[in-house]
Amino acid sequence: MSQNPKHILDHFNLFREPEYVEMFENKKKSFENPHPAEDVSRMIEWTKTEEYRELNFKREALTVNPAKACQPLGAVFVALGFEGTLPFVHGSQGCVAYYRSHLSRHFKEPTSCVSSSMTEDAAVFGGLNNMIDGLANAYSMYKPKMIAVSTTCMAEVIGDDLNAFIKNAKEKGSVPADFDVPFAHTPAFVGSHITGYDNALRGILEHFWEGRERTENETVNIIMGFDGYSVGNIREVQRILDQMGVRAIILSDTSDVFDTPTDGTFRMYMGGTTLEQAREALHSKATISFQEFNTPKSLEYAASLGQKTVSFHYPIGIRGTDRWILELSKLTGLSVPESLKLERGRLVDAVADSTSHIHGKKFALYGDPDQMIGLSEFLMELGAEPVHVLATNGGKEWEERMTALFASSPYGAGCHAYPGRDLWHMRSLLFTEPVDFLIGNTYGKYLERDTGTPLIRIGFPIFDRHHHHRYPTVGYQGAMNILVKILDKIFDEMDKNTIVPSKTDYSYDIIR
Repeated sequence: MSQNPKHILDHFNLFREPEYVEMFENKKKSFENPHPAEDVSRMIEWTKTEEYRELNFKREALTVNPAKACQPLGAVFVALGFEGTLPFVHGSQGCVAYYRSHLSRHFKEPTSCVSSSMTEDAAVFGGLNNMIDGLANAYSMYKPKMIAVSTTCMAEVIGDDLNAFIKNAKEKGSVPADFDVPFAHTPAFVGSHITGYDNALRGILEHFWEGRERTENETVNIIMGFDGYSVGNIREVQRILDQMGVRAIILSDTSDVFDTPTDGTFRMYMGGTTLEQAREALHSKATISFQEFNTPKSLEYAASLGQKTVSFHYPIGIRGTDRWILELSKLTGLSVPESLKLERGRLVDAVADSTSHIHGKKFALYGDPDQMIGLSEFLMELGAEPVHVLATNGGKEWEERMTALFASSPYGAGCHAYPGRDLWHMRSLLFTEPVDFLIGNTYGKYLERDTGTPLIRIGFPIFDRHHHHRYPTVGYQGAMNILVKILDKIFDEMDKNTIVPSKTDYSYDIIR
């Protein structure tokens, strides 16, 4: 059918029209060479068995839907958190389009980033000319205060030297000799987005700190790590710092970058850690990271210059928040204000109000290593059981930390951590050892549809829901937000399963 301009059908209804149904069927027969429906059904059922799970966990040469992204995404993210900074990726345009779209779809904001537009000739002869022309164009067209360079697979495979290339570009006049161009090698074929975040952040710190004399002051540096909730979390952390009277520099402040107003003015650069703050952060007495597994190289570098370093595993919940606030108090000598103690008490009260509904519920969750530790600890505080915890970018040390965490609580008995595994492994786990709820990013909706496990969206990226990034997940208020999100899903499922009049509506309650 042709569309009627007076009544446009959206895709939900349009593709259900007879001609589209027929077209899809013809396509399947003509081009997809399908197996008989009964064979497909039999194979699908087999993939839900213990036998298939055992084979699935033995595979080594194939990854199916990993719960991670590549290094340059993290490098672009951290660069955007500095004042007037334009991320510049030495690689192909297609790669950079992926980083921009990934961040824009999550934050619902435009993401500025350029590439050196490497193509086949650069892959053969090297990308020096692309760097020279690219830096010149980026500097003249977009007027940044800093250009932060990272790499993609192509540049790394052929061995392009960023340090030499940037020096050469400056000699050619692409940018002024004293213009800030920090860089980091971020090969996409190793590590993940958190590795790229760490490499790029260390590159920026080295650029501003290397070779300068350090004079310690009372400021502390805060590194949030790669965080899809950075808008809400950074503002929440700043609020707590202000309450305590702590002088702090947040290294890579993306809170305004990904939350620009609509008021008739386009802001290509908004907010961010100022370049002067980045320089002055050398003199801070300590650097605190909210995500230890996300920032090992940056913490190592800060420590090598004499700063005290402290790291956490995404402080969510009561104990996690207690630890970082008490450590902050210890580092600065400042007392914890009564207002924060009241916040803590309100969170404890909320947990007590709702614990009967969460107690004993079984969860599966996946995401970045530090976030999995923080979430798992909070779930056990609530009396829930984090049965399956998966981190594609987690390693042996992360697994050991998770095992120790499980052993610290009776709710951790029978729970397991799965480093280096992907969402196809999670599918086997959900079929063979079912749980009540799944926690993860948007990609978990396919697991929800396939296995029937209700999904609670926490993590990065969240594409199919809006504005989650504006609400904090760290601190006492962040824990309250997560508690409400979990409870809402629990109650929605209770209502959904007790809705039939005179049959199951004995629990379709007004008061819970």
